[in-house]
Formats: sequence, C-alpha cells, structure tokens
Amino acid sequence: MSKTHRGDVVWITGGGTGIGKAVALEYGARGARVVVSGRRLHKLQATVDELEEIGTEGRAVTCDVTEEEQVEEAVDAVVEAFGRLDVALANAGFTVSGRLEELEADDWRRQLDVNVVGLVSTAKYALPELRRTEGRLALMGSVAGTIALPDEIAYSASKYAVRSIGQSLALELSDDAVSCTTIQPGFVESEIVKRDRNDQVHQDWDDPRPQMLVWSAERAATQIVDAIDDRTREFTFTGHGRLAAFLGRHAPSVVHHVRSFFEGDDD
Repeated sequence: MSKTHRGDVVWITGGGTGIGKAVALEYGARGARVVVSGRRLHKLQATVDELEEIGTEGRAVTCDVTEEEQVEEAVDAVVEAFGRLDVALANAGFTVSGRLEELEADDWRRQLDVNVVGLVSTAKYALPELRRTEGRLALMGSVAGTIALPDEIAYSASKYAVRSIGQSLALELSDDAVSCTTIQPGFVESEIVKRDRNDQVHQDWDDPRPQMLVWSAERAATQIVDAIDDRTREFTFTGHGRLAAFLGRHAPSVVHHVRSFFEGDDD
C-alpha cells in the first residue's frame, strides 16, 4: 500500500517535463504539496496546473541549478511558501552525446556542471531543511552510471559521478535521520532524448531506443516514489536496467566484448 504524503512538502528540480513531472504528479496524487523548479517557467506552470487539477497545491520556482545562489533561493522559496521540506529530488539534468574526440572542453563543463555540480548544490541546500523534518533526499542517476556507452561518454561519466556521490552521501548521513536514495532508471520516456549537446530541444527527433523496453514516465514515477518512501539507498529499474547494471558491475569484460562486437559491425 502506498504511503500517504498528506501535509508533506516535496521539491523537485527539473520538474517541468519527463520523469520530474511524473514524480511531481505522483506525489501530488498521494497528498503532497509540490514545488517544481527548472529554467522554463511555462513548463513548470503546466505541471502546477495539473497538480491543482488533481486537488493538491503546487508552486513553480524558476531555478538554474548551475547557479548556486538560485538553488539556495529556491529552497528558501519552498520553505517560505509551505513552511517545511520533507522530500527533495535532484532530478535536473541533460545529456551531451558524442564520442570523446567530437566533444569540446565546454561540452564537458556543461555536462558536469548540470548533472553533477547542480545535483550537489541541490542536495547541499536541501539538507538543512530535510534534517528538520527527518526527510528524504533523492538523486537522479542512471543505469548509464554502471554500464558505460561509447557515444555517451560525457553523460555516462556524469552518472558514474552521481552514483559515487550517492554512495558517499549515504555514508555521511548514516547517523542522520535523513535518507539518501540514488535512483538509476533504465529506458524511460523523457524529453532528454530530444535534446542536443547544447541542451536545445528538437521535437522532430525520433527516440533511438528500443520502444518495447521504454517505460512510461508515470510507471517509473510510482516505483521511484515507493523507493524514496522506503529510504532505499540505491534503486535500479527497469528489468533491462537491472540486467545491464548487474553486468556492468559483475561482468564488465563481457559487456566490453559484446559492445566491441557490435561497434565492429557498425563499421
């Protein structure tokens, strides 16, 4: 049975689209008041409108997670609006695609600044408020943080970093009432596959992933919220995601040889 969140306050970065939006609506359906952050106010407001349609309170707070001052101000806005913070999900992120020789130093800086530094800033400024409520912190990683892909070298590097941060932070908080959950999704519906390395959205781009394996964001959101509720340290899904993560951890040489075989076929 799902835990009720009536009276709780949830803050989600990257809450205007994809997994972030779906998680916001799932928390709203469970009774929480939800604040969504991101750079595009119209997307955030659309999420808030849907939250209000299902009978809960929502707020949109614009925030670029690469600007530390804006992250701090976003937390202040959450507390000012609702008086507390019970759950924070550091979800904002994007992908820089391309092989190492195709990427410039600035591509790497943008990738790590959003997916790693922005995530750390979100956690840093949320933690004091979460300690007051004995709340829950969640970090959005990826199966790409356990099994690397050759065309997503910068993205995989950022998600490997997120996994390390989550493991370290769980240890730092082991004597604390605050939990840290690192979420590692497999293939889930997301706008991220339609963004180029400059973070521009191309709605006409096709999703290159095998569609039979892609979960809906709503299905993913239910499991993500359950994992955060259970204070799970690391939660990996879908089925293919668990398999890939297992192979990445325990049989990396097998992964390497299989990937090398297919890379050779592409040539």
